[in-house]
Amino acid sequence: MIVVSVEFLHRTFRGDPDGTAITGNQLRGEWPPSPARLFSAFVAADGTRDISRVTSGKELEWMESLPPPVIYAQSHPSHQGLHPRFVVEHSGRAVKNTHQEYVARKGTQYREGVKIALSDPKVVYSWTDSAQNENTMRALARRAARIGYLGTSDSPVRIRVSDHLPNRLPSGKWTPDPNGNTRIGVPRKGDLETLDRLFDAWTDHGSSISRAQFSTLNHRTRYRSSGKQENISRGGVLIWLRVLPALSGRRISDLTMLFKKAVLSCYQRVHGEPPNVLHGHGYARTGYEIARYLALPDVGSQYSRGRIHGLALWLPPDIDQVRSMRIRDAVLSIDRLVGTEINVTVEENEVRTKKLWSTNPQRWQGPAKTWITAFPVIHERYGAATLEEAKRWCRNAGLAEPCAFFSSRTPLVPGAVDLSPTEVNRSSRDAKPYSHAVFQFKEPISGPIVVGAGRQRGFGLCVPIT
Repeated sequence: MIVVSVEFLHRTFRGDPDGTAITGNQLRGEWPPSPARLFSAFVAADGTRDISRVTSGKELEWMESLPPPVIYAQSHPSHQGLHPRFVVEHSGRAVKNTHQEYVARKGTQYREGVKIALSDPKVVYSWTDSAQNENTMRALARRAARIGYLGTSDSPVRIRVSDHLPNRLPSGKWTPDPNGNTRIGVPRKGDLETLDRLFDAWTDHGSSISRAQFSTLNHRTRYRSSGKQENISRGGVLIWLRVLPALSGRRISDLTMLFKKAVLSCYQRVHGEPPNVLHGHGYARTGYEIARYLALPDVGSQYSRGRIHGLALWLPPDIDQVRSMRIRDAVLSIDRLVGTEINVTVEENEVRTKKLWSTNPQRWQGPAKTWITAFPVIHERYGAATLEEAKRWCRNAGLAEPCAFFSSRTPLVPGAVDLSPTEVNRSSRDAKPYSHAVFQFKEPISGPIVVGAGRQRGFGLCVPIT
């Protein structure tokens, strides 16, 4: 066994997980710190080739060939977004419109990303079944002693290398698992050569060369997390996802059904028989609620085209925490949805920026008094869509009753999707009427608001109007 223990001396860590820190809109930092980041720190500690002073570099070749380690770290640290600030730009020449305090120098905005606050400052990486000799361990220990920080320079660390686990381990554990719910960067054989080429290019061309230009360094493997879990669901949306590339809103029925099948398949593969809440079968009573598989379109602005950019999974409030975590694991193990003329990548929206408004949770949560359908609502009964009928839809969806209602066969908000009967009704079921609608409530209510007979498939999804 080889064990690398990292202690964050300031109990904070700041690292850019996906290159979006410079946008100023990053939502979460990298956690746990990836083995790939740790490997790069070992490489930088004493360099390679003729730059090395205290080691031969052979230990790095051995380290990059190791399998992904088990990672012990705090389960759910606090992620704190940092505000952009202005710093002096050293351009090397005098410029106009300068700082009063810094003559002939101008300011530039600096975006720092997300800082993670730790109640447990230790992170432990463990490789088992790794045959190493005394010289390798000694060389790694020498490099570890020269590592001053991990991530950015305001994340100072103390690193130790040993052949056994410490007596006390952090609460969370990440284990390599092909069906895991988290992707973490790991080193692979050949990375050392790539890092050498990156260093040579940076030496020749300066700051115009960045790690992002060497995509072969990006390797992510699946991990399954365990340990003390946070309470993530007491009713409402369990998880928000991003779909790439975007799809036409007319494919809502096909996409949400593919999403449902994928969640059921992944849950069964990992945890066994899916619960009734995911598929709706096996209930002996009436009036129950099941999961809603929602498609998130671009609506509401003059440039909206109704294309679907995201997905969301809503669960009723009576789902226990353990089952919620298992369902979340199943959803996060979905990489791609493939069907008839559909082939899209799926990723957790939490790691993306806020710039794409249609996949931002705030877009669908309100609160607001007025809600308008983005996808048409399927009527629960035959007959005219009246205010009394709208009250029935809202009661059945667990919402307050509206005080005013308006129905239209055509969309009522820019980008809302105008669907044909074959795109709404399933061939195996009796066709029901459907329409777009406006719901007015006495008090602001929070979303997502989804009403009607097709709410489990994403029909009747509403957008707030403020």
